[in-house]
Amino acid sequence: MKDFPYELTIHVREQIVERKIPLEWIRRVLENPSRTEPHKTDPELRHALGIIPENGDRVLRVVYNSTTQPWRIVTVHFDRRLKGKL
Repeated sequence: MKDFPYELTIHVREQIVERKIPLEWIRRVLENPSRTEPHKTDPELRHALGIIPENGDRVLRVVYNSTTQPWRIVTVHFDRRLKGKL
């Protein structure tokens, strides 16, 4: 995590271990998202979505605060609703 350019909350650190999500996937989605969306209730948060071919083309959703430096990732998970739709 030393060379990872984003801040991870404790919640995200737990999620990536539990869900076996490599930091490289998170970085890839943040740096080259298939789509981004604003958060529905928090204007400081954005959602980056990207397809992960190594995980059956599932869509990884990364929610982050883009107003902080570095960006603070607040949650990350695979979005089952979007598989095959991006």
